[in-house]
Amino acid sequence: MFSKTLFRQIRIMIILMVIAVLPAIILYFVNKNFTQDVLVVVKNTDVLIKQEEEVFGLPLRLKIPTLNIDAAIEYVDLTPVGAMDVPKDQNNVGWLEIGVRPGEIGSAVLAGHYGWKSKAPSVFDDLYKLQKDDKIYIEDSTGKIISFAVREAKRYDQKATASEVFSSNDGLAHLNLITCEGTWDELSKSYPTRLVIFADKEQ
Repeated sequence: MFSKTLFRQIRIMIILMVIAVLPAIILYFVNKNFTQDVLVVVKNTDVLIKQEEEVFGLPLRLKIPTLNIDAAIEYVDLTPVGAMDVPKDQNNVGWLEIGVRPGEIGSAVLAGHYGWKSKAPSVFDDLYKLQKDDKIYIEDSTGKIISFAVREAKRYDQKATASEVFSSNDGLAHLNLITCEGTWDELSKSYPTRLVIFADKEQ
């Protein structure tokens, strides 16, 4: 009798313990499943965002209709002293290859000659004539034509670092064109001023 009563009491205690713990167990699995679902949604969203990012090819040609410019694009690097190199041909422009591609978020930079030797025409001789909202186009290796609109022009001393020309943090795509300006200095074998045209990608 005593053993049966004890057994009955133990069984009741076990049932009560299960009832007490059951809500916590249910809550644990609900939260776990909910968290997993949220993570799946986030991962799926990330995939969608990556799929929607526009891909741009290597730049091939620069076109500025208002200046009658249709120039091939060379790929240039930095010089040993850390300055942006220039294109070999005075009719071409040079794209800083270590930077972003035109159309990508950030500042893509192209440089072109001004006042070539023996007064031969150079690609950016008339760059100073660009006005706000003038159009600049880049043709890339995928066949895309990327459109930019001129925002402003700035002038810098040839020794200025001008970091704003090569980088931006506004989450937008920019294209900046650089050339020389002023009177040739025979002593330094250079021009005293750098003209930069800042342009923004059109949506």
